[in-house]
Amino acid sequence: MWKSAVLLLLAISLGWTVMIPAASADIFKEENLIVLDKEKAGGGVGVLYGRYAFTRDLPPMENPVREIGWLTLKPGDSIGFHKHEVNEDVYIVISGTGIFKNDDGRDYPVKAGDITIARKGQSHGLSNTGSEDLVVISVIAGETPK
Repeated sequence: MWKSAVLLLLAISLGWTVMIPAASADIFKEENLIVLDKEKAGGGVGVLYGRYAFTRDLPPMENPVREIGWLTLKPGDSIGFHKHEVNEDVYIVISGTGIFKNDDGRDYPVKAGDITIARKGQSHGLSNTGSEDLVVISVIAGETPK
């Protein structure tokens, strides 16, 4: 124990960046997720079925992660092509297949295991082109739009 304390003091005195773990981590149980389904999300088609750990209006401003959601698009449904003015949006594809429209306006096929990101100032969209649900985890980081 004392060795850890000495190393920590030495690191601080030398001006090193020290990562101190948070006191606790958050757990968001499936049964407690916020249900928020969006009709024609981002100008898309159909319903975006959302289950959120938290939505972007809830975290304190000092938290860079603004929203985490488990999102489902039924076959033929989509999230419209939209711009992220002040934040970034990551999609982690869990299951299904679809088309990700990138900021360059081109369409890219996506499937389970793929990860996409729209950076601040970029646009993106997502559509389910398969015959089963397209499920993605969405993580939004940055500022909350005003």
